[in-house]
Amino acid sequence: MQRPRLYYDLAYLWPILDPPEDFIEEAGFWKAVLSNKLGAGIHPILELGVGGGHLLSHLASEFEATAVDISPQMISLSRKLNPQVEHIVGDMRSVRVGRRYKAVLIHDAVSYLLSETDISKTLETAAAHLCNGGLLIMCPDWYRETFHGIYETDRISMKDGTSIFLEQRVSDEDPQDTLIETSFKLTFGENGHQQTIEDIHVTGLFSLETWLTLMGKMNFDAEALPYPVYDDNEPGYLLVGSLR
Repeated sequence: MQRPRLYYDLAYLWPILDPPEDFIEEAGFWKAVLSNKLGAGIHPILELGVGGGHLLSHLASEFEATAVDISPQMISLSRKLNPQVEHIVGDMRSVRVGRRYKAVLIHDAVSYLLSETDISKTLETAAAHLCNGGLLIMCPDWYRETFHGIYETDRISMKDGTSIFLEQRVSDEDPQDTLIETSFKLTFGENGHQQTIEDIHVTGLFSLETWLTLMGKMNFDAEALPYPVYDDNEPGYLLVGSLR
């Protein structure tokens, strides 16, 4: 399976496509959950699958953060945006940082877990890094309950004279498996000429029940909280678990 180019050789486009300021509303929900569950204080937190660090940029000043991502290119972007944060290249399914935290966060990078085995390995990683009673927050892009077969959108993003036209299509070619495919078709200008690139991302699709059951098996008291942040007004859910 080809790795997503937007996280590797095309990673430099990410701050234009999905700028940090677009994460302000989402960050408010994460802050509220962290504050409600952990109380006041500058708590140590670990974000797995930090990507370009856009969500973390709204949290890093209020927490003692460590960030992990499998892509060196994305780590480089996050490090520039969040210089006060320790950054580590690693796979969320297997990485071990060597310390414990009050909370582990996994934003939409958790969507790239393609099987229940991958989910269980990642939950094991989270548990290995949490203090007793520590908090896990995750945010898959889609659940079986919220994905209706096809999702299509397009938009134009501009920054510093660079314009990108994005056409995005999410489809489920085989409803019997746990995979969906997202096509990112990008048209943008570079070095005096325009080019179009299609980048295919394969992600997982699981029911809310599956997520909550697997969290329970890994000793998390789990719940799904409403997460109304999506432009299409479809329901979203934050998965929140406290380690027993």
